[in-house]
Amino acid sequence: MALTGMQIFKLLPKTNCGECGVPTCLAFAMNLAAAKAELSACPHVSSAARTELEEASAPPIRPVSIGSGPRTLKIGGETVLFRHEKTFNNPTGLAALVPADISPGELERKLKIWSFLQYERVGLQLRPELIALKDVSGDKQVFAQAARTIAETTEFNLVLMSADPEVLKAGIAVCGDKRPLLYAATKENLQPMADLAKARNVPLAVKARDPEELMERVKSLTDMGLKDLVLDSGARELKKLFEDQVLIRRAPLKAGIKALGFPTICFPCEMADNLDLETMMAALLIAKYAGIVVLSDFRGESLFPLLLERLNIFTDPQRPMTVTQGIYEINGPNEQSPILITTNFSLTYFIVSSEIENSRVPCWLLIMNTEGLSVLTAWAAGKFSGDLVGNFVKQSGIAEKATHKRIILPGYVASISGEVEEVLPGWQVTVGPREAALIPKFLKEYGKN
Repeated sequence: MALTGMQIFKLLPKTNCGECGVPTCLAFAMNLAAAKAELSACPHVSSAARTELEEASAPPIRPVSIGSGPRTLKIGGETVLFRHEKTFNNPTGLAALVPADISPGELERKLKIWSFLQYERVGLQLRPELIALKDVSGDKQVFAQAARTIAETTEFNLVLMSADPEVLKAGIAVCGDKRPLLYAATKENLQPMADLAKARNVPLAVKARDPEELMERVKSLTDMGLKDLVLDSGARELKKLFEDQVLIRRAPLKAGIKALGFPTICFPCEMADNLDLETMMAALLIAKYAGIVVLSDFRGESLFPLLLERLNIFTDPQRPMTVTQGIYEINGPNEQSPILITTNFSLTYFIVSSEIENSRVPCWLLIMNTEGLSVLTAWAAGKFSGDLVGNFVKQSGIAEKATHKRIILPGYVASISGEVEEVLPGWQVTVGPREAALIPKFLKEYGKN
């Protein structure tokens, strides 16, 4: 249970040094309680108090990291049952299953195709993160060779799947620096799996027949000192799996059952005989709490909608999606290319930039930070006024890229054109179309003038 501001204040050093960025320890404690500050900002908190505060503030569902470096996948760490309560934090990882006895040529072909499955959406790069390598023959050498190929030729993180700890040991020996997830500890192999995960400091999946048995297994593993666990309730029928997913999410959040406070892994690839049906199941599981979803394959027509669903579900509903303020080059502009300006609401950027691309006219697009508000909303809120727009153009650096002094405003804010001209003496301000669909025609005519 989260601590109150006063409970946190009692554990702080009460020096009021201000090094945390606020003038008093009480103010800092209130910020910590409201999740507006990090404990690391206080340089004087004692180690004992730090440990107590970190344990008390830990999310009910433990965050687990798979992989290393910039492509590390973090799952879990969730604090709410429903997205509208706050937000979901760590997006579901998407994995494709590969049998370890796949031929080297076929493996190379698949990896090459999968590595190119990346999509840009509202300024974000969307891609799958994982490959689940499954032992099918018990051959340690074959398993290790496939694991090495995946680790050395791709940026995918790994799930190593085998009931034999010796096979997993061979696999992790060649890709341990990628910190793979080991799958899975069962009743039969619990101790050797725990020893391997602990020795190599990697996360471990736990499989059982139902959530009740899963709790017993998790308790045994946590008693051994393992903390980074991923849960598989064993269900391979959709209705039962759905029920288990909800139960596992509710238990730590609503009932404080720590033994189920870990992210989950689900296997649509073992529940359907075609990728279309797997994709439908995956869509349900992304919405209902899966930490990792394993498919039999990655194909653009099924992967792209899953990535979009995930993007929407794991976007903070209380904060608009935004793109970074700055200058965007579209269609290879030069010093004479038109300059347009709009807000940093991601949907606005996506629509406007797409229409500029469709026009085939080289342009500079200035994106101004309006805290994620659309053009009209930002204007009404005073965040896209004439003086602010003019000052942003001055400071943006566009004058170093374009030799002319002409700028195109969104049509809905024609009323600010005079103010912009006052702030930008010598500039010619043109009012563009109101609707983005008219931008291509406008730019082609604009270029003739």
